[in-house]
Amino acid sequence: MDVFEAIKTRRSIRNYKPDPVSDRDLYTIMEAARWAPSWANTQCVRWIVVTDKQIKAQLVEVLAPNNPSRGAVAGAPIVIVACAELKRSGYKGGEVTTDKGDWFMFDVALGVQNLTLAAHALGFGTVQVGLFDAVKAAKVLKVPEGYAVVEIIPLGYPAVVGKAPARKELAEILYYETFGTTHRHISST
Repeated sequence: MDVFEAIKTRRSIRNYKPDPVSDRDLYTIMEAARWAPSWANTQCVRWIVVTDKQIKAQLVEVLAPNNPSRGAVAGAPIVIVACAELKRSGYKGGEVTTDKGDWFMFDVALGVQNLTLAAHALGFGTVQVGLFDAVKAAKVLKVPEGYAVVEIIPLGYPAVVGKAPARKELAEILYYETFGTTHRHISST
């Protein structure tokens, strides 16, 4: 699948078929995540692949009660948890070098985007789950101090694929030279 097609056709999937994900496909997806860029190539992202039903059930319990992805975490054949080593990305000589603080969220997002697009290109679905208690998730997964649990990503074959949500037109979100300057318009032709 072409990368632009993958970007435009990917959907958040909350209902999965019980069919297993092959080790080969999982390897391909995780390899894509591994190749994501990171701040100064610090590679602070760590991944936990969960297939055990009991651990997945414990992860469901760390989700907010109103989280619409509770069923996805319980039902997907695989749940991938993105973690990050703290005080590494955005740091030099032990000191933070950006006014945004620890840069780990950006690095995780880049890896998750690669993972998500690779999974979709192979026919799998994912959903980004962020409404959960990260401290409790870290205890369930035995994540050591100095690392943070950032995101939970169910992975499997979609049972249901929804329609694309509406997107703002490019002219509504694209500025030139300074914020709010829209005097120039680009087109695909």
